[in-house]
Amino acid sequence: MSGTDDLLVEAERLAPELDAADPPTLLDVRWRLTGPPGRADYAAGHLPSAVFVDLDTALCGPPGPAGRHPLPDPAGLQAALRAAGVRAGHPVVVYDGGDGMSAARAWWTLRWAGHRPVRVLHGGFPAWLAAGLPVSTDEPHPAAGDVTVAPGALPVLDAAGAARLASADDGVLLDVRAAPRYRGEHEPIDPVAGHVPGAVNLPAPEYVADGRFSSGEALRDRFAAAGVTAGAPVGAYCGSGVTAAQAVLALHLAGRPDAALYVGSWSNWVADPARPVAVCPPTAT
Repeated sequence: MSGTDDLLVEAERLAPELDAADPPTLLDVRWRLTGPPGRADYAAGHLPSAVFVDLDTALCGPPGPAGRHPLPDPAGLQAALRAAGVRAGHPVVVYDGGDGMSAARAWWTLRWAGHRPVRVLHGGFPAWLAAGLPVSTDEPHPAAGDVTVAPGALPVLDAAGAARLASADDGVLLDVRAAPRYRGEHEPIDPVAGHVPGAVNLPAPEYVADGRFSSGEALRDRFAAAGVTAGAPVGAYCGSGVTAAQAVLALHLAGRPDAALYVGSWSNWVADPARPVAVCPPTAT
């Protein structure tokens, strides 16, 4: 398979895979930052055979000083994945409500946990519906899986590592939040506005639209314009490590599988008042 095929799958290609004798394990990880939880969407209709896995409680640790979506406890993650039927070495496909963020964080978490054969349904649940493919309200009860979580298979940044990368001459720390949050003009969630000093702003809509990615070449060009050069270290952060996981997926698609995720992101950075905060001067009018 190509690098893209190893990371994304289109709805029309996934459908026959699900009809095969030994289909991939399908995880529904629909989630909202605010509003009703994703389980209600799952109950209303999901891909046949999909098992719902909650991003907040199964794929992330509890919120606190480590951030709003910190790394999960490995034993708890292993138990949740086994309950969802994830088997060692067996392909997994994850999907969300269409923006691609929670699916990317699920993809990243499984890869970080050492489970490599995992893909994101490109375009999520809306792409499945648009293709005219069947939807089910039956809740499957898969046989328990035997996956073993082995943390550390993808690179992670803590606050100190993020600071070093942001200040490095040959590296780039990408802040993928909206520009007003980066500039410190507006912060709707966390208690302090601004950004990690030295970080470069690349808002997510500049490299992904409606949960769909451009070609690897187009992604490479966009990241290069933000200062990401071949061989130089690169990492990403957002508010709590969900949107930034999508940036890491985009970097993989662009040929940078070494891209690091600052999991705690801004919600971890501002938990320590001693950490410096940068803001941008008001734009002249």
